Amino acid sequence: MTKRALITGITGQDGSYLAEFLLSKGYQVYGMVRRTSTVRYERIQNIQSELNLIQGDMGDLSSLITAISSVEPDEVYNLAAQSFVPTSWNQPVFTGDITGLGVTRLLDAVRTVNPDIRFYQASSSEMFGKVREVPQTESTPFYPRSPYGVAKVYGHWIAVNYRESYDMFACSGILFNHESPRRGMEFVTRKVTYHAAKIKLEMTNEIRIGNLDSKRDWGYAGDYVRAMWLMLQQVEPDDFVIATGQTHSVERLLEVAFGHVGLNWRDYTVQDEAFMRPAEVDLLVGDPGKARRKLGWQPEVSFEELIGMMVESDLKKLRDNPDLVI
Repeated sequence: MTKRALITGITGQDGSYLAEFLLSKGYQVYGMVRRTSTVRYERIQNIQSELNLIQGDMGDLSSLITAISSVEPDEVYNLAAQSFVPTSWNQPVFTGDITGLGVTRLLDAVRTVNPDIRFYQASSSEMFGKVREVPQTESTPFYPRSPYGVAKVYGHWIAVNYRESYDMFACSGILFNHESPRRGMEFVTRKVTYHAAKIKLEMTNEIRIGNLDSKRDWGYAGDYVRAMWLMLQQVEPDDFVIATGQTHSVERLLEVAFGHVGLNWRDYTVQDEAFMRPAEVDLLVGDPGKARRKLGWQPEVSFEELIGMMVESDLKKLRDNPDLVI
């Protein structure tokens, strides 16, 4: 029988790649969207005719129960969140409600409708924050450094709690930073590749950036959604770090992006205090050994290939539409 999957956050970067992946596996794919006039469907336009979009709100338990009852999914992937870290300081209560308590509502809706549904929770490397060890593994203690990180820790542990309390198949993927040409402009990777393209095309002459020394483990979103699916195909539920095991600084990100178009990033970069975090996360690098051993997963796209892919995408968009403002 054809499997059914429900994806919350389907209009986001990860949701769009996951939807494509599941469709390629023959799934019936349902996406949950909020009833709002501001929903943007650009990332799923190419597959929208193959999707079933339904309404639901991570802040409203009754709407989640209705959504799950109507879909009767085999698998639920919870990718919905207020996911931009800087915004979490400006909207800490909203972030906690949707990114943290929203997981509880969705888990309880699954438990109410059908506790046999397999559940994936999108956890985050931001939970490690002020890291206790390098590299970070599934057993590394959490020390979040933002309201977003704190909310993700809550969501992670409530998934564990429902798994152990109600014998539910609930998995968490502790995903390190994963990027793509579909990444929002508010994220530093997309900001850098977009500005590298724009400067190359002589549409602007500078990029303003925060901490150049901050280091992240950056991978390709298309690789990471494959790991989400693999987690729900296992015999027993478990949690996994999904990462490349390699770390790069923001300075290296600038070097690769600008180098891709033959420019020296130092000639165009202005460091700006406005983009500094109140509490910085300095070094995140994951150990994907468990995912490699148990899931047979490993990333296929390198950091340099990823950034090159993003720069090329932004060059094309700007050439096709010179007035584009993202």
